[in-house]
This record gives sequence, structure tokens and C-alpha cells, in this order.
Amino acid sequence: MKSTLCHFNKTIIRNNFTFYIARNLSSNYSALTKNKKYNVDYQIFLKDNKNSKIISPFHDIPLFSNKQKKIYNMVVEIPRWTSTKFEINKKEKLNPISYDLKKNKLRYVPNCFPYHGYLWNYGSIPQTWENPTLLSKETNTYGDNDPLDIIEIGQSIAKQAEIKQVKILGVMAFIDEGETDWKLVGIDINDPFASKLNDIEDVKKYCPGLIENTRRWFEIYKIPDGKKRNIVVFNGEFKNKEYAYKIIQEAHLEWKKLITGKIPRVTDKYDINVENTTLNYSPYKISPDNIININDLKCIIETENKNKEPEAWTYVE
Repeated sequence: MKSTLCHFNKTIIRNNFTFYIARNLSSNYSALTKNKKYNVDYQIFLKDNKNSKIISPFHDIPLFSNKQKKIYNMVVEIPRWTSTKFEINKKEKLNPISYDLKKNKLRYVPNCFPYHGYLWNYGSIPQTWENPTLLSKETNTYGDNDPLDIIEIGQSIAKQAEIKQVKILGVMAFIDEGETDWKLVGIDINDPFASKLNDIEDVKKYCPGLIENTRRWFEIYKIPDGKKRNIVVFNGEFKNKEYAYKIIQEAHLEWKKLITGKIPRVTDKYDINVENTTLNYSPYKISPDNIININDLKCIIETENKNKEPEAWTYVE
């Protein structure tokens, strides 16, 4: 399945939803946005192009693009070299990609010298969940209550909400504010480097400095905000793709328990909106029609609200 980049070329408004209609965001999905960008209530929804229905990027996007070849889907939340923090909203209906807010204000990652924003395309693997009630044997801490994070190290800057098809190269782990936080490493299968990169050792060979700087970035990026340095697990070692496959499968099984109702969706430790529009085996499947009808739309001229991200560097020892 080929995933190509797009340019938003038209804006449509209906019932307070603003839809930026995209050309070829991927072969199967389009991004639809609600409210103005840089407003705190800005959200990005995904539409399944096959049936023109709104879907959940957390639950409805399949884990695999090609299971036999171990090609996974990735939901891009934050494009490379940007610093505004976005994430899949676990509590909202159909889990739109939303701003990660602090005290109702947009959050940005600091530019820790010599880095600027995120070093890679950053996102998550759908249909995975780091269970916050499950103690990790590797870290002796509990999961962070999110889908598995992934960095995509290809040459192209992704579009937000793009669904990339990636092959997994490895994984590393951190303890972030007392919680286990896995970071998968992958590459878009259509990237020019993809044929050369098949495991973490290839990354060391063909991308010198990437692993070391990735480790340092995740270790220090919260320090300028007054938080502690993240703890690096495995003495800073990146594990290989086989190890990563095991972590993905474990997180997928925890998600499966959640989406099928075998464990509660709300406890004192987490609150997950599990409504979905495609999973027949899930008791939480709903019709998206009562959320938004994407027919009968009115086209208007697009206006872009530019927001200046932080440019200053911070220095961390």
C-alpha cells in the first residue's frame, strides 16, 4: 500500500467543523479538522475514504498494513522539525488528534541545543495500549496509558494525521515520570533508505549519530520545563526489531482486552473512550452518523492562521 504526501487545498465548513480536504493523505484516509488551528479546541479527525465515515485513529486503523510482511500502520501526530505537541485524544469520541494542553494552553517541546523540535516524524501505532495497571518486567514500572510511540526516521517530513506504512527497526525504553515509555523506531516503506534499513544495526551503520542523539533528546527534553531527566533503560541500548515485535504484540493484546470489554474502559487509573466504527467484535462499535454528516458541505476559501513556534534554544548539560 503506497502512502503519498498531500497538500490541503480546500476548506469546507459545516456545523462548526472545518474540513481541510486533502489530496492523497494516504490511499485510504483523509484528514478533517474541527475548529481553527492554534485554538485550544482544534481537532483532527480521520475519514475512511472507502465508506466516507469518520473513524478512530486509535481503534479503527488496523495494527498491520501487511501482517505477513510485518508492515505496520503509523499515525503521524507530530511532523519532523515541529515543536507543537499533539496526541491522539484518548477521552474524546473517536479519539481525534488534539493539542496536548497544560493549563488550557498549547504545549511545545523546548529546543534543547543543538536540536530544533522533534528530530523525526513522531506518532503512534494504532490498536496498541500501554496498560497503566500492568507492571513491566523490563522497567519495573507501569505503562503510560497511551498507544505505543514510534519515531519514523525517513527523509520526508510527514503530514499531520498521515497514515504511514512502516517497517519496525528497533525499540528503546525510558522511565518517564515514573512510567514505562517505549519508543519504537521505524521507517516508511516508501522511503529511499527503506531497502537498506532492516534492523537496528543498519541504523547504526547508515545513519551515524541518529541513535545517540535520539537517546539524548528523549533523556533531556523535559528538563527545561523543570522536570527530571528521563531514565534510560537497558543502559541506553536500542533493542532489535524482534524485541520490538514482542513489545508491539503485548501492547496489542492489552488493547484487545480493552476494546472487547474484557477489562473496564474506566478505572481510577485511566479513562479511555473505546467507541469505534469498524470493529464488529467490539461491544463499543457505534455508527458515526450521529457525530457528523460529511455530505451537504459548503466550500469556502481557505485561510491559514499561522502560529510562531518557539525558536530560542535552551542548554542542558
